[in-house]
Amino acid sequence: MAQIDNNLKQQLAKPQTWFCKYFPKRIRNVGEKEIADRQMVYDFKDGRSFEAVAQMTAASMKEQYGEKCSGIVFVPVPASTNEKNELRYKAFCHRVCELTGAENGYEHVRVCGERKTIHDNRKNEDEVRKANVVEFDEPFFDNKMVLVFDDVITKGLSYAKYANQLERLGACVIGGMFLARTHYKVR
Repeated sequence: MAQIDNNLKQQLAKPQTWFCKYFPKRIRNVGEKEIADRQMVYDFKDGRSFEAVAQMTAASMKEQYGEKCSGIVFVPVPASTNEKNELRYKAFCHRVCELTGAENGYEHVRVCGERKTIHDNRKNEDEVRKANVVEFDEPFFDNKMVLVFDDVITKGLSYAKYANQLERLGACVIGGMFLARTHYKVR
């Protein structure tokens, strides 16, 4: 268990970028910007507003990695079902890679089962996270520089575990990029 914890810590220590703060609906004392950011997260999860998020993501990648973008594989943490994964990420990943020259990793990870969403199953969070419902095109990831994307980061465990899976396939995960980071207090 300590080795797993150290591996997760190593992933979480890598560079992370997020574009806005996400306040769950139960946090009511938020302003108009926070409400608009929350709606953007919802719209992205539902397959809307992917162009705006792709533009932000591409701009950030170009700023951070410049011409090195062409040597990076861009891959999302898969959604809970194949349908949600396709709705959320297929066009988005294509667009980000079109804008940056990065290699699209979306087609090389397949959701082959369903799991409950973590935010709907907090009491069983560890069991939900253990569900292995993805298949990888393993040779594709060998010796690749990978940037992982997820819509929302809270603790970072989904990102870190997924990054570890990719590294077991021979990839080198350089960091994570997220639409939003969960916050619980307005400052």
